Amino acid sequence: YTLNAWMGIIYPDQTIYMDSFRECYEAYVIYNFMMYLLNYLNAEGDFEVQLTSKPQVNHMFPFCWLTPWKMGRELVHNCKHGILQYTVVRPLTTAIALLCEWLGVYGEGEFEGDKAFLYIIAVNNCSQFIAMYCLVLFYLANREQLRPMKPFGKFLCIKAVVFFSFFQGVLIAVLVYTDVLSSVFHTNDDATKTMSAKIQNFLICIEMFLAAIAHHYSFSHKPYVDGLLQHQSLCETLMAMWDLRDVQDNIKEHFTVVGSGLKRARSETSPLLADVSRSVE
Repeated sequence: YTLNAWMGIIYPDQTIYMDSFRECYEAYVIYNFMMYLLNYLNAEGDFEVQLTSKPQVNHMFPFCWLTPWKMGRELVHNCKHGILQYTVVRPLTTAIALLCEWLGVYGEGEFEGDKAFLYIIAVNNCSQFIAMYCLVLFYLANREQLRPMKPFGKFLCIKAVVFFSFFQGVLIAVLVYTDVLSSVFHTNDDATKTMSAKIQNFLICIEMFLAAIAHHYSFSHKPYVDGLLQHQSLCETLMAMWDLRDVQDNIKEHFTVVGSGLKRARSETSPLLADVSRSVE
């Protein structure tokens, strides 16, 4: 992450291409963290069934008016797919950003209606908010079972690296666009175009040093060391780490759930539309 930001400082004109890898990696991090929590909870048995006997967890502000998700399978699956949508949306918006950059209509840091940057930021913002909301709701519903793994520090690390860095980048882009930072650094127009990316990458280089220390303690390897198990070779470990078949399976499941939900919504609204059309006639 830091290496990516450092390369962005050295080659500011190529930042969008380097950020593309980082953004896709962020989506992968969120996915892995969710799977990490699910695997931990499933090790204790069918935790979805156990959830049904727990007090109802209601939606948080500003969604307090929504019907609560039933404790159990409904809550787990809704949270899971709320987080999975980010792993789909983020790579898609990254690909669209690259395409718009090649077409000359991306306009990084420009909050203009004829530039794609504004709309991509808005979509990413909504997607991240949904993912973060579902992650917090999932934690609130399972915090007692997750207590032995000391989840609070892990949640903070993930939020700081993925979510905080995104909103920090948006804030910097706004400050540069409104000439708040431009007037402080007294830059010319050419330097202003890449200023937000340079500042963001510089801050990330510093922040990731602190994040690395926090990750070392929050995601310690020590609980998983078992001297009785046969150790894999480095090559086998790397191959296992980059095995993305589980990601593909979960994304396919996500599209299936979304598709069936849309079909169900269409089937429910069709009779209503028919009644409305008959009443109009």
